[in-house]
Amino acid sequence: MTRLTASFWVSAYRKRLDLHGIPCMVTRHGDDTSGSVLVKLNTLDGQAQVFQRSFDLMTGDRTWVVLTSGDDRDCDAACQRQAGYDPDLWVLEVEDRHGRHLLDEDGLT
Repeated sequence: MTRLTASFWVSAYRKRLDLHGIPCMVTRHGDDTSGSVLVKLNTLDGQAQVFQRSFDLMTGDRTWVVLTSGDDRDCDAACQRQAGYDPDLWVLEVEDRHGRHLLDEDGLT
C-alpha cells in the first residue's frame, strides 16, 4: 500500500479545512516525507483535544484517536512531550468553536 508523504497529507488536510472555513496552522513542521501528525483541536473556550493516528488491531484500519483532552495549555504540553520523543513530528492546530476537525471524513485516515 502506498503511503502519502506527511507534507502532502498536511497540505490536503489544510485545504479541506479551508474549504469549510476552518482555520488550521502548522505549529510544528516535522519531516516532509515520513513525519507523523498530531492534530490539536482548539475550541477557543480554553479547552482542546489532541488527535493522533492509530491502527485498529482488529481490522488493520487506520483511525484517529484522542491522545489527550482538557485545558488548552495541558494539550500544548502533551504535544511538546510527544515532539521530545519524535523529532519528525508535525503538530497542526485547528480552531473551531463547534469542534469540527473533519478527521472522520473519507480520505483523511
